[in-house]
Amino acid sequence: MITTNLFESSAAKKLSAQKGIFSVVEYERDLSVEPEMAQIAYFASKMDVRKRQLIAQLQDDIGVISQKGRMQLMLGDIQAQTDVRNVGRLIKNIVGSSVTGETAIKPLYTGDGILVLEPSFRYVILEDLKEWQSGMVIEDGMFLACYDSVEIKVEARKTISSAALGGEGLFNTRLIGEGIVALESPVPRSELIEVTLDDDVIKIDGNMAIAWSSDLAFTVERTTPTLVGSVASGEGLVNTYRGSGKVLIAPVLKNKGIPSPSNKK
Repeated sequence: MITTNLFESSAAKKLSAQKGIFSVVEYERDLSVEPEMAQIAYFASKMDVRKRQLIAQLQDDIGVISQKGRMQLMLGDIQAQTDVRNVGRLIKNIVGSSVTGETAIKPLYTGDGILVLEPSFRYVILEDLKEWQSGMVIEDGMFLACYDSVEIKVEARKTISSAALGGEGLFNTRLIGEGIVALESPVPRSELIEVTLDDDVIKIDGNMAIAWSSDLAFTVERTTPTLVGSVASGEGLVNTYRGSGKVLIAPVLKNKGIPSPSNKK
């Protein structure tokens, strides 16, 4: 039998989020820094720059797929294997990783115990795919972990305009199925702008959407009917999402892709 204080709040840490088998531990103060770094760490924590760690309480009927190289601890009867079941799947993963930046092979953890991933300065947000209908498309590099019931696919742009001018890349990672997914976000969930569309449209000036429902049609369009009008308005082209679903939007463009103060995970 194993007992642990992982889920206990202390002077240094607290549980900041929980959904399904996933919990997020947030280190409110970094008490293990060197003396010369104490001042920097103090003011960093005041600006919410803190280490966060994902914990999964594995059950016999729920396994977890995580990003490669992120495991820190396995407590209990947990088995680790790859998520590749055949050569065809491996080739698809390699091709997908080459265009999305995700790792080709992700470890699959099953059994009964506690899985602890390494801490990161990014914000960890938990999303239930039930709330995303046909699944969600995410920005490259955001995937951290998910239930093993979730399928990870590569989504290609459906229009030339979105592929060439959208700033979101030619391909993105798509998560479909049932279960909870854990994402590493450049901004906290509380700052993200959430928009739900019901057969409607949203236009965004720049690639500030970090996740959106895969059923939404994504195109790049002019802000006005004419090219001259778009130039005169100073807005030019906008990323446009049409249909029914959700979009998560970063409040400012410069926040995207900043994993930590030192630009490292």
